[in-house]
Amino acid sequence: MADQSMRDYGLAAPHGPNMTGQHVATQNISDADMSGGESSVFRSLLLPDDSYDENGTYWADMPIGKRFAFVSKVDNAEAKKELQSIGRMIKADPLSPVSYYMRNMVIPGAGLLLEGYVLFSIGNVKPLLQASFPGCWSKYTVCNKTWTQAIDYLEICGIIVGQILVGILGDWLGRRWGLIQDAVIMFLGLLMLTAAWGTTLNGWVICYVWSLFFYGIGVGGEYPMTATSGMENAVGAGKISTRDDRLHRGRKVTSAFLMQGWGQWWNQVILIILLLIFHSGASPPYSRVVAQWTYRVSFAIPAVGTLWLVYYRTYKMRSASKVLQAAKAKQSVTGYDTKSLKMTFQYFGGRIFATAGTWYANDVFFYGNKLFQGEFIAALNPGNKSVMTNWLWNLVNIAISLVGYYLASFLIDNKNYGRKWMMIVGFLGDFLCFVIPAFNYTYYAQGPGVHKFMAMYFLSSFFNQFGPNSVTFIAAAEVFPTPVRASAHGFSAAWGKLGALTAAVLYNYIDIPMRFLVVPWFGLAGAIITYVWMPDTTGLDLKEQERRWAFIRAGHGEDYHGVAIHPQHLSLWERMMGVGKNYNAEEDYRQRVEEMRADWEASMARRAEEKESDDHEVFDDDWSQEVSGFFERTNGKSNGTSFKQQNGDGINGDAEKVRDL
Repeated sequence: MADQSMRDYGLAAPHGPNMTGQHVATQNISDADMSGGESSVFRSLLLPDDSYDENGTYWADMPIGKRFAFVSKVDNAEAKKELQSIGRMIKADPLSPVSYYMRNMVIPGAGLLLEGYVLFSIGNVKPLLQASFPGCWSKYTVCNKTWTQAIDYLEICGIIVGQILVGILGDWLGRRWGLIQDAVIMFLGLLMLTAAWGTTLNGWVICYVWSLFFYGIGVGGEYPMTATSGMENAVGAGKISTRDDRLHRGRKVTSAFLMQGWGQWWNQVILIILLLIFHSGASPPYSRVVAQWTYRVSFAIPAVGTLWLVYYRTYKMRSASKVLQAAKAKQSVTGYDTKSLKMTFQYFGGRIFATAGTWYANDVFFYGNKLFQGEFIAALNPGNKSVMTNWLWNLVNIAISLVGYYLASFLIDNKNYGRKWMMIVGFLGDFLCFVIPAFNYTYYAQGPGVHKFMAMYFLSSFFNQFGPNSVTFIAAAEVFPTPVRASAHGFSAAWGKLGALTAAVLYNYIDIPMRFLVVPWFGLAGAIITYVWMPDTTGLDLKEQERRWAFIRAGHGEDYHGVAIHPQHLSLWERMMGVGKNYNAEEDYRQRVEEMRADWEASMARRAEEKESDDHEVFDDDWSQEVSGFFERTNGKSNGTSFKQQNGDGINGDAEKVRDL
């Protein structure tokens, strides 16, 4: 029987290290060459044409010119296929593309849409509360100033607690329970926010603050849960990685994440509508009754959607944890995988620094953008006292942000640009948008450069979404192994919220011109951290990363030779540390064939056991005829034929013969 260890490690066999030497990758055992049909099937499985050319060369190994041409060819062909698919959908049912988008993009990101709505409503509704309750929210003669300012602080603290706590629970109990728990907490938090009250105004503020803290725990949990479940849904649980994983994984995750932007949009639209309804206009002054009705109804509306989310995640997402369960089963782990957590810090410490550091720098910018909003709008509309004017300009800013979200979603999987350069360009764009007015603040904020000032504000929103805010969300999920993916994501996201907390606290102690002198350097720091420590997983088959992790966890990391340690997918720091020195495409191909052989042998052994037993259940043979035929003919042998020698024997023409392994 085959080497059992080859099936005991890593997600979705055939993956894992060769522990006994029974299947040696480098052994010359080419007694029987593959036939043309067998060759094409193995190439389809192990060298897919979206990542390898006709000679079996990985796209990242190609010269720059050929690489650009190859990537463009694959992307153009995929875009054509998708457009044709959309055309067929429209022909069959004109509304089917809408339902497809709702099912695959909106619903997976519904939690982020709802949390984005509520999270940013706190800042949106604040000007109305300041205008309606000046003694409490502006002059602090009625309410305690510390409690009023705690609205910004405790909300962020709640999010940090949720990101770390739910991230750990998501790796411990499963993604599904983490998703359900988040929805329940957010629903209860919305009920608390809608009904918040007190015998005094100060008592109401205290109740409001703690309701935000509780709701923030659910918000924080949404980050690791949505990212990991979306990531693993794209990867799937089969033995062979899907084309969707390699070409569209980033788009799937960022399409869910950008629902946060739509949450901001709808919150601002609903606040505008509610103010017009309850105030019968837009101009000040605003009564206390108007403010109470406006903000309470604005919180009650998403409570309905969140209750539906509890139902949907409970009854319609039963398989959300299947990839995590498969990974744990391969490692014979029950409960929380503490060994993987320790080894992640040992082997991926640079990545943890990259994901946490870039998220920290980004959130200083992201929340700085929101906190600077009043200064930008005041510069454009001096003397303005209308809350509605601020809201309308904020609506414009959100629309520009949405353009950045969508552009990031479209380009994040492009191998010629990808995650890493998108983040670097976004950080540098934000840096320039803030550093330019920093050294001539009077000219831009109060002089003839005011329109340039506003343009830079809008551009900073665009570059933030078309850059670090989108990439940090996906990078923190896909650069770590499955058993600790949610924990690592939650830890990184928590550092991001510490950046937001830094901004909220810092801006209370320095004046506006000084803020512009301080903030830009976080953008520059983010770009440097990305360049040095962040790996680029664009186009990387994540099951290869899981395969590498299986070798590492078994203590044989040096025996892994696959694309997960290709220099293209490693950070500058990892390359300097020699992580990629064992990359060898030829050796890796032989090794993967032999790992597949071991899994096939185990499958045949199980089949024989079932035939001998009294259980006559039909065996589900998921091996293709070509694969089984080759292994049967070379039973007890190995095939040393390299992929270079096979030189593309009709890989595309015979691809339909391949069944999903």
